Amino acid sequence: MLTQDQLLALINSAIAFGTVIMLGAIGEILIEKAGNLNLGIPGIMYLGGIGGMIAAFYYELGGGSSPVIGLLLSFFFSLVFSALGGLIYAFLTITLRANQNVTGLTLTIFGGGVANFFGASLNTLAGGVGQISVPVTSSAYIAYTRLGYMGTVGKLIFAHGFMAYLAIILAIVARRFLNRTRTGLNLRAVGENPGTADAAGISVTKYKYVAIIVGSAIAGLGGLFYTMDYIKGTWANDGTIEGLGWLAVALVIFATWRPINAIWGSYLFGFVYWAYLYIPGLSRRTLELFKMLPYVITLIVLIIVSLRKKRENQPPASLGLSYFREER
Repeated sequence: MLTQDQLLALINSAIAFGTVIMLGAIGEILIEKAGNLNLGIPGIMYLGGIGGMIAAFYYELGGGSSPVIGLLLSFFFSLVFSALGGLIYAFLTITLRANQNVTGLTLTIFGGGVANFFGASLNTLAGGVGQISVPVTSSAYIAYTRLGYMGTVGKLIFAHGFMAYLAIILAIVARRFLNRTRTGLNLRAVGENPGTADAAGISVTKYKYVAIIVGSAIAGLGGLFYTMDYIKGTWANDGTIEGLGWLAVALVIFATWRPINAIWGSYLFGFVYWAYLYIPGLSRRTLELFKMLPYVITLIVLIIVSLRKKRENQPPASLGLSYFREER
């Protein structure tokens, strides 16, 4: 039986873990709503993480001591790096009409390679493997409101850095944008039937480009949160960001392409992923089964959604298909 402290620790770990994949999932939902299946999300999260790390590292290396400036620089460069990753994907799949699946997988490999190359270079500059650290900038990300007088509630709700709340806000804004604004409805129309949208005067190319670039920038924030908050301003070439990126892609399916569902779904993923730490006597083989649970849950949801065949739970009709105006 879990004690209160153990339960709080598990929930807080689930929220921190879930925030990483929630940001990646929100970005991918926007991209998929435009009809593009971007399997390069893990690579884009890598680019977002290393972009913020490079900016923070050189700022602090040059003597910078302001957490706020470090935060602003790292946040900006994370957005730029991940948006550039999205631009590469958009150019290849929209302008050149390359296969979306192949392009996405290539982007994942490319993003991981670029990030780990620069991460290793920064480690060398810092004095050796595992030496890179940006404590000044990281302190701005992990700072949280200490409302001790609120007891358990305070420890549960207010014990996180600002990006944990930013992720929730982005999910709510994305839901409203997609369902309540003309631009969002146009974007969904592009994802459902680009030919009809084009005939109605909607610029399919523009909407796809913007959705991919903005969605990639949001997904890249997941990598930034991981490096600056989750592992406290360090860099690790252990492939964890890639694994979290694939969980973000799985979360899109689990959430049935709804940003609000990505909130509780990400926390559920985090809960089941880390639950093994609080169950005594588990073998190493059983531990690996627990880490597999988010994917198993996604498969179950995918099967249920497919069997029920409710249109509102299905992916955009043109998802993964290139649009050829000549064939309209």
